[in-house]
Amino acid sequence: MSKITVYISTVSSNLELKKHQQKIECILGNNYKGCDIEYIDIATSVDLKQKMREVANDPKALPPQFAKGDKYLGDFNAFDNAVEDEDIAGFLQI
Repeated sequence: MSKITVYISTVSSNLELKKHQQKIECILGNNYKGCDIEYIDIATSVDLKQKMREVANDPKALPPQFAKGDKYLGDFNAFDNAVEDEDIAGFLQI
C-alpha cells in the first residue's frame, strides 16, 4: 500500500491555510492512525515545493496538497468535499 503524502507549509502568514492544515491533521490523526501518512513541509526546501507542484501538475499549487505515491489525489477543497460526503477513505484511496 502506498504512503499518503500531505504537502503542508509551517511557514505562512495565511490564517486560512493554517486552519486547513489543522483540520487535516485533526481528521486524519483521529480517524486514520493505522494509515501510513507523511506530512511534508515544503517550507524546508525549494525542491519539496517543486515536487508538490509537479505531483499536482500545477506550477502555482499551494499547500495543502494530497498524493498517494506519485498519484495526485487533490487539494484541500477536494479533501473537504470528501469530509462532507463522508468519503475520506475514497478520497485517500485506502
